[in-house]
Amino acid sequence: MHLETGDGRNVIRQYGSGQVTVNREVYQTSIVVLPETLITDWQPTAFSALTPEHFERLAALRPEVLLLGTGARLRFPRPEITRAVVEAGIGFEVMDTAAACRTYNILMSEGRQVAAALLMIET
Repeated sequence: MHLETGDGRNVIRQYGSGQVTVNREVYQTSIVVLPETLITDWQPTAFSALTPEHFERLAALRPEVLLLGTGARLRFPRPEITRAVVEAGIGFEVMDTAAACRTYNILMSEGRQVAAALLMIET
C-alpha cells in the first residue's frame, strides 16, 4: 500500500497481522489516525473491549467520517456502544481493519476530515 501526499498528512503505508505502519512508524497497538493527528494510546485491545467511553473520545475529535477497523473480520458493535458518534452526527462506517486502512487513505487524499480507529489484525 503506498500513497504519496507530500504535505505532512498521516498516510497508512502498510498493514498486516499485528501491525500498521503510519508514515514511517510501525504500531502494534490500537490507534486512531486522522490526517493531522495520530492517537497511539487508544485503549481497546480487542473488539470485545470496546466501550461507550472509547466512542465518546472518538466523537470529541469531530471528524466528518469515522471508520472503525474491527480486526481481521467485520464485526458490528452494539448501538449503545457507538451512540456518542451517532448523536454527534458523524458519518460512521464499520469494516475490517484492512478495508478501514484503504478507505482512510482514499478519503484523506480527497481532503476529507476522516478518522480511522483501528484495532489490530489478529496474529
